Amino acid sequence: MHLYNALTRTIEPFVPSQGRSFVPSQGRSFVPSQGRPFVPNGDAVTVYVCGITPYDTTHLGHAFTYTVFDVLIRYLEHRGLSVRYAQNVTDIDDDILRKGREAGEDWQALGNRWTVYFMRDLQNLNVRPPDFYPRATDVIPEIVASVQQLIAAGVAYESAGSVFFHVAAWPAFGKLSHLPRDEMLPIANQRGNLPDDPRKRDPLDFVLWQAQQPGEPAWESPWGPGRPGWHIECSTMSTHFLDTTVDIHGGGGDLIFPHHECEIAQVEPVTGQPFVRFWMHAAMVFHEGEKMSKSLGNLVMVRDLLKTYSPDAIRAYLAMHHYRQSWFYDEVRLREAADLAAHLRGAVVTAGGAKSLTTEAQQAFAAFAASFEANLDNDLDSPKALYALEDLASGIRDSAAAGYDVTGAQTILRQLGRVFGLRLDAGAPEPRVLDGWANHLQRFV
Repeated sequence: MHLYNALTRTIEPFVPSQGRSFVPSQGRSFVPSQGRPFVPNGDAVTVYVCGITPYDTTHLGHAFTYTVFDVLIRYLEHRGLSVRYAQNVTDIDDDILRKGREAGEDWQALGNRWTVYFMRDLQNLNVRPPDFYPRATDVIPEIVASVQQLIAAGVAYESAGSVFFHVAAWPAFGKLSHLPRDEMLPIANQRGNLPDDPRKRDPLDFVLWQAQQPGEPAWESPWGPGRPGWHIECSTMSTHFLDTTVDIHGGGGDLIFPHHECEIAQVEPVTGQPFVRFWMHAAMVFHEGEKMSKSLGNLVMVRDLLKTYSPDAIRAYLAMHHYRQSWFYDEVRLREAADLAAHLRGAVVTAGGAKSLTTEAQQAFAAFAASFEANLDNDLDSPKALYALEDLASGIRDSAAAGYDVTGAQTILRQLGRVFGLRLDAGAPEPRVLDGWANHLQRFV
């Protein structure tokens, strides 16, 4: 398998790390103060995907990102690998507090409510749940410890009850985004940076721990009451639940800078090791001429689409787009995806005859399956893999109509369809999807 690595800007062979032990639990929730919950038995690929800031979910841009990584993880499992998968909930940050004030709602209640919406949408889309689904507020002690380590490493400093990362003290800053410094600051400012903060040594320095402001929630720390910065939440959770080096770290493409760049800076000065082996990013989804985003309000919501289209239609529509290519929402294409989903389902429910398949037909079916895998091996080329599924389904329907026994080919189609999270004739999400998300839901309702 070859994957594009944003760190090197090349497509590289992906070889899983050796020596980690894990059997997927399909939905284990983190319970605070239990420590690092390693589970023995079997090598695992470690995957961390930046989760939602829970308000106004789940739009099609969210769905694209999380189904992209669902396909990746399902394909790794299809190839016989165990996967140790963590995804976070950014339940405390400036946006959540601002949204709570605007709505006149407690920030925790607001976050829990929208997180539940998100999880139920992903249940309906048959998305495999992460093995660990922590909130940032679950790991405050670990975050404080991470900040202390950065101060001790000489790359962070305390100022008036806050702690900042000093970018000038880490010369490698920028190695992921490849941005020149004069382009960094405007982007950082658009994404929450306060360049004129008098407590900072440099406008580009970013906050690790924020001193409490009037009316804000706070936790105790060596620097006084406050709350974590956004970037330190993810780097702490990924290293806590997975390892100091993660095989694959993902998220939306808009997170490359500053979020993922800052995550690297928060880990590598302490560990002296690469933080992530492969950085993967899902491209942006556009609607009405702009990037689909909560701030712009041009959202197409999954729960609204599900009133008209099946989960399989939406999964097929999302998979029609390569994960690294931006695209515009197009209802014509969505209807085409619905037709494809119906075609695939028709192939697995059609009744064949008793005649044995010809050698030629068997070879054709094997070639379609091989093409499916070859395309996903090639930087997760889901559109071409879908074409292979479509061809396999057409062959099944033609052979069934001619009186041939197609049950073996139908089994293959079901197996390959599961890589895309398709239900086909199952009628409901997989039990591991229902049970895993239900386990996580208990902590948010």
